[in-house]
Amino acid sequence: MKPGDHFVLGNEACAEAAIRAGCRFFAGYPITPANEISHYMAVNMPKAGGYFLQMEDELASIAAVIGASWAGAKAMTATSGPGYSLMQENIGYAHMTETPCVVVNVQRSGPSTGQATLPGQQDILQAKYGSHGDYEVIALSPWSVQEMYDLTVRAFNLAERYRTPVMLMADGMIGHIKERLVVPDHVETYDRRGPTSAESTPFGTDDPSGVPEMPRFGEGHNLLVTGSTHRPTGVRDYAPVHHQRKVKRIREKILGAEEVIADSVAVDMDDAEVAVISFGAAARPCYGAVKKARDKGVKVGLMRPRTIWPFPERLISDLADQVRDILVVEMNVGKYVHEVERVACGRADVHLLSRIGGVLPMVDEVTKAIGRMA
Repeated sequence: MKPGDHFVLGNEACAEAAIRAGCRFFAGYPITPANEISHYMAVNMPKAGGYFLQMEDELASIAAVIGASWAGAKAMTATSGPGYSLMQENIGYAHMTETPCVVVNVQRSGPSTGQATLPGQQDILQAKYGSHGDYEVIALSPWSVQEMYDLTVRAFNLAERYRTPVMLMADGMIGHIKERLVVPDHVETYDRRGPTSAESTPFGTDDPSGVPEMPRFGEGHNLLVTGSTHRPTGVRDYAPVHHQRKVKRIREKILGAEEVIADSVAVDMDDAEVAVISFGAAARPCYGAVKKARDKGVKVGLMRPRTIWPFPERLISDLADQVRDILVVEMNVGKYVHEVERVACGRADVHLLSRIGGVLPMVDEVTKAIGRMA
């Protein structure tokens, strides 16, 4: 895809952005509504000197991605709800081994097979808590074809910078909608730090970032990579001190960088007395509703997190001090709203507008909900 204006699917924008960001390995298994990513990768990854593999299932797909990353490649997979569930054990392994990779979840309505071709936002807590144990996740949420491109590039840069899996939590609407995409002449990319000395350890560092240098297989580093608790050298060791240090560091390297990782868009928030919080596809009708309510004199604004995890605590806390009411709009029975309530802590009244069934909330629905708070 040449630089300039294009009219493409969101899934195609995601795949093109991955290649531009330096992705050279993709492994996946067919699933609606993410298939166009695999199709695009199958055709275009070899042209970029990379590798495309269709695996036997999603368990194998994420395992192959982890292996490719340790061989030095920027690597990615893409799936939807049922496949994302199957990946969770190895996503936990990727967190424990600090393996940079990108997992795209083009969410559909569930549980189980659910509405295979229709959008949902029902996996956002799975992104944070899907695997067992203690870890922190980075998860991004695009609301347009352009953001499918831009946030895919950002997902790779964050994965490489913090040596961690990064989740791109899109949905079937954004994956399948066709919109204008502006492909830039150049994208800024970040590459992981390799060993700088013989004393470097793959799972230990004194760097304030908490991110260790990452060797790769095949370069003589005698690597030991295990999902079991391990010493900084990689040697398995179940001693409490090693587990405590490991888990504390892999959490703090994300939480300590929250202000860098956090990303949100504010619309008409300067004088707002009512705030609408929404993300991804659900935020699109919210934008229209905010503009419609503004035309009627209601002081309302939209806060749209593009980084949904780590949760933007400072942003929401400041918001709760500014506004009287907060309306959370999401395409599930109400999940993100509980985090908003926790941080708002009674300083602002928090309300929920939820929509399930594979459909977006309508502009008029959101406008009426805002009107009840005005």
